[in-house]
Amino acid sequence: MPARLLRFTALCSFLALGACSRRETLVEIGTRTGILHVGNGAEPESLDPHVLNAYTDQRLEAALFEGLCALDEQSSQPAPGAAERWESSPDGLTWTFHLRAGLQWSNGEPLTADDFVQSWRRNLAPAFASAYAYLLFPIKNAEAFNAGKVTDPAALGLAAPDARTVVITLERPTPYLPVLTAATPWYPVNPRVVARFGALTDRASAWTRPGNLVGNGPFVLKEWTPGSRLVVEKNPRYWDAAAVRLNGIIFYPIENPDVEERNFRAGQLHLTNNLPLSKIPAYREGPDAARLRTDLFLQTYFIRFNVTKPPLDNPKLRRALSLAIDRDTISRTLLHGSRAPADHFVPPATAGYDSRAHVPARFDEARHLLAAAGYPGGAGLPVFELQVRNDELQPKIVEAVQAMWLRELGVRISIALLEQKVTIANQQALDYTIGVNGWVADFADPVTFLDLFVTGGGNNWTGWGDPAYDRLIAAAARTVDPKQRYELLQQAEALLLEQAPVTPLIFGARNFLIQPSVKGWEPAPVGIYQYKKIRLEP
Repeated sequence: MPARLLRFTALCSFLALGACSRRETLVEIGTRTGILHVGNGAEPESLDPHVLNAYTDQRLEAALFEGLCALDEQSSQPAPGAAERWESSPDGLTWTFHLRAGLQWSNGEPLTADDFVQSWRRNLAPAFASAYAYLLFPIKNAEAFNAGKVTDPAALGLAAPDARTVVITLERPTPYLPVLTAATPWYPVNPRVVARFGALTDRASAWTRPGNLVGNGPFVLKEWTPGSRLVVEKNPRYWDAAAVRLNGIIFYPIENPDVEERNFRAGQLHLTNNLPLSKIPAYREGPDAARLRTDLFLQTYFIRFNVTKPPLDNPKLRRALSLAIDRDTISRTLLHGSRAPADHFVPPATAGYDSRAHVPARFDEARHLLAAAGYPGGAGLPVFELQVRNDELQPKIVEAVQAMWLRELGVRISIALLEQKVTIANQQALDYTIGVNGWVADFADPVTFLDLFVTGGGNNWTGWGDPAYDRLIAAAARTVDPKQRYELLQQAEALLLEQAPVTPLIFGARNFLIQPSVKGWEPAPVGIYQYKKIRLEP
């Protein structure tokens, strides 16, 4: 055979082989290179840990920052983070946290105790208007400082006697304080870096952009392409960098679970944030059952009423609407049993708290209350607009509620589908009539659900307030005995359900898909993960 023909034959064989070879998927490449691909459910509002509100944002922050304590996923108990140890005084009012030696920010600057103090003063500043400032209210004078009644930051119960010691003096004993310090509002920010881009209290500062953001977590921000992806890479200056097995994580803000599921099947994601409801039965019973995970999740989905807008200022009307919801049917038929019905507000298995008060479906009582409110059969009521996040889950639920209210009460609603960030902004500004929200526990305790609704609370987006409710929450905060404390919270929850500025719908659960190559992804009832524990294995 002529040499030219031999060369042509060899070339054809090579091309044919290349055409038949399969291209590696992102999952395969990521598993080989240590890059985790994760669906995160929504575009982050901010990467400033003192600004954000959404749970999906908090999951991102756990990669970039670390508090004095971290959260053990399975037990929801505090674990050493930036602090290697801590102790409290016998009266429970003074806590001392000892930082690890040699802590650094991701830009190489030393991370000191005073950085924590400056960060918390920032988060409590009235001008900063943090919705989550109340999680720092156990600190002495914190609530008064946040309200502008105390103006000197030095009056706060915060001290840094040396570079490695943080001393926190409390307003009242708070035995779960170490768990609080693992929450995002307690994360430190580098005050020098923040100041470089404007005032410390500027909520829209450019310090959180790629190339600017400095953190103290196991990863650093490399790229943020809105609507596409957010990329973090391993932080070599993290104190426990040797234990971090991943080289990076790519978070994808995919709001549509059908798109997520298709991307997972195509090998583009190691983990999804969610799973389409219609596909849960097929995964449960099919050959890919091992890829389906259903984890306990301390979350409640609920309807929020804007009580500043008549006629929703009438508690009888709100209570009637609450009693006219068949949550069992929603859970069983629409959600395929993937999430439990919620006829109380605090989820089961929240630190041993078992809610006594309930709002079961009682249509006759609901009709009686509606008439007592002055609207028999819905007569005289306007068509209420209900704002809901445009995902797969929430519209299905509110469509069922829409049908129930019309059928049982004659109450009509229209449904407005909005992006998550729009629903949050509208409800914060009381620019809505009725809305739907989900709340995830900041830590495993019933108070993280019930103190949402104190008068003027940063996340109480209802306009509702009740002095009796406020007194119960305040008394619980001062009560050391666990049994007595829970009794006060039981009374508060009963009052909340009776007055009905909100009404619960379903409890949360994590139904998601995970590739077998992902190891160390532990069930986490609070939903925050220590990414340094996660590894990828072929």
